[in-house]
Amino acid sequence: MTKLPLDGLRVLVLEDEFLIAMEVEQACRDSGAADVRICRTLEEVGSTASGTFDFDVAVIDLKLGLISSLDFARGLHEAGVPFIFATGYADSQEMSENFPGVRVVTKPYLGNEVVDALADTLHRVPQRLDFD
Repeated sequence: MTKLPLDGLRVLVLEDEFLIAMEVEQACRDSGAADVRICRTLEEVGSTASGTFDFDVAVIDLKLGLISSLDFARGLHEAGVPFIFATGYADSQEMSENFPGVRVVTKPYLGNEVVDALADTLHRVPQRLDFD
């Protein structure tokens, strides 16, 4: 049996545009994700003060309405949780300076582009891949 790119992973989709979030959710499920959680605001993600997360990888929109998700992304980056940005508000210089190595998928995009970026990110973080 062929292993899918997101086999068994729990994916957070932080996206305020519902139809986009649903497309990403379906693409992740089609690629083997065990669970996909859509959150439209940072409040829906919940507190991460303990430093533990209930997801393995994340897709983050940079702007949720008028709210920036950069502080949340910094927390993930510092905790070593793999993530990508999927956004229409990407300043590539700012992103590469603050988040070296983090992939940015710019809107408009297809769900499979997000899955490809997640798979690439996970391949660069091998300790997060060993779920067997």
